[in-house]
Amino acid sequence: MGLDQASPIEHIRGVLERNELTLYCQPIRSLAGGGDYPMAEVLVRMLEEEHSMLPPGDFIPIFEHYRMMPAMDRWVVAAAVRRLAQGSKIPRFSINLSGQTLEDPDFPGFVATELMRARVRGPGLLFELHMRDVVTLAAACESFAASIKTIGCGLVIDALGAQAVSAAPMKILKPDFIKLDGALTRKIVSDETAVSRLKGILAVCESLGIKAIAESVEEQDVLLRLKAFGVEFAQGFGIYRPHPIDHLAGPSSAG
Repeated sequence: MGLDQASPIEHIRGVLERNELTLYCQPIRSLAGGGDYPMAEVLVRMLEEEHSMLPPGDFIPIFEHYRMMPAMDRWVVAAAVRRLAQGSKIPRFSINLSGQTLEDPDFPGFVATELMRARVRGPGLLFELHMRDVVTLAAACESFAASIKTIGCGLVIDALGAQAVSAAPMKILKPDFIKLDGALTRKIVSDETAVSRLKGILAVCESLGIKAIAESVEEQDVLLRLKAFGVEFAQGFGIYRPHPIDHLAGPSSAG
């Protein structure tokens, strides 16, 4: 069902009420030891007619335009918590948050209620804050980080390294993880400037006890260099392609 109907806000609400969204996830691999998948990034798709899927770029801008992202993010959290409550081979889900949601003071309370209702522990959820929002919505991000940590959830700062990086946000927000932007990781086999930037970020992470996740890892030579530099985790099409969350996470009893 498209979003080009009359009454767009009512249609968007109907999409959420009828559960016309579905979750995919992309596993994140540990580069130490056995190479397991201790977490996965949650991705959203919209169900279309004839069982096809709309990619996020086709519908998220419409949710953003009508300031409905907090409602979508609540739907995603509720669905991810249900998956954890039913049992999951992947123990932690990382959820991207919109800047609109970061400015919603009631959102951390909603997360706490969903976790309590499902009897799921807070560490099962990580929340990703894009570096752009960390810079432009600094006060909202700081407030959100403090609130979400009180219920045991983890924090990720996304998209580091595409441009020069300040250590200040990492010191203030104290995330559990940072994600190295794909624009950086793809260059580390051919660009010494990228290598220098990567080493600088990793040095800050080590000093603050933050672990690094490399995004957009597609090539084996990139993966080997990341391991050599001490990057702890990797994500990308060369690691694992996104799949429906129930297919990948499944119930923990499924094997």
